[in-house]
Amino acid sequence: MTKRNAPVVVGIGELLWDMLPGGKRAGGAPVNFVYHAAQNGAEGYAISAVGNDGFGREIIAELDKKNILHIVERSDYPTGYVDVTLENGIPSYTIVENVAWDHIPFTVRAQNVLRRADAVCFGTLALRHKESRQNILKLIDESNPAALKFFDINLRRGYYSRELVEELLQKSSVFKINDEEILTVRSLFGLDGNDEEVCRLLLKKYNLRYLIFTAGEKYSIIYTANETSYLETPQVKVADTVGAGDAFSGTFICGILKGKSLREAHQNAADVAAYVCTQHGAWPDYPPELKIKIS
Repeated sequence: MTKRNAPVVVGIGELLWDMLPGGKRAGGAPVNFVYHAAQNGAEGYAISAVGNDGFGREIIAELDKKNILHIVERSDYPTGYVDVTLENGIPSYTIVENVAWDHIPFTVRAQNVLRRADAVCFGTLALRHKESRQNILKLIDESNPAALKFFDINLRRGYYSRELVEELLQKSSVFKINDEEILTVRSLFGLDGNDEEVCRLLLKKYNLRYLIFTAGEKYSIIYTANETSYLETPQVKVADTVGAGDAFSGTFICGILKGKSLREAHQNAADVAAYVCTQHGAWPDYPPELKIKIS
């Protein structure tokens, strides 16, 4: 069900099974983003594709179970999955290629949702194949001009280029990058300076409203043209970190859309991401005390 007067938040891209040591769990960064935005009060939509197979039917059932609204087309390609290994709770990924989310179509249903979106999330991974790349870029261009365009760079094993990163930055108003990804971006663009200098350069060059820099268990910083918010990461007992960054993103963007200050939205994002680290998988149920904390 849609939520009256709730911000409309859309994630476009990969929908897949994370094959974790303890079993498979539904995920995909843009869909994780939507799940957490919805938990924070948004009307969230996932746009992707799955196969005409058992994995596809199961993942659609998971979306419905978690009350994630979706426009997920069926494809002749298999449903995507990722083999995930964990070392001290930190995931490493082996991503299967030429799967359904490599062939996300452009549809009128998706276009109509995006035209009323308040925020749209996308990353580099789902643009690795020319079909999804062409259609996702078209959907971004067709979306509400006033929507926050949230680019989570989400670099994975060679599925990116300088040209792609720059093209997405030019379409973005919010950019999220972590302390490992910034090393790659610095190399791709030939940038000098420390992390803060690079962040501020990107913020200004691409006229971003927000640049989010995360440093795992250490801290996170959110930059705007006139304000900076720094928070140390809450210390928790980590089960795994799968989806924690997406939880941060979805919570932050929903907070901003609901009128919270930069600091309030940042604090809520850090708290939710920390909670997700204590759970297995990217879509944990929120306990009542967390919902009260972020309300």
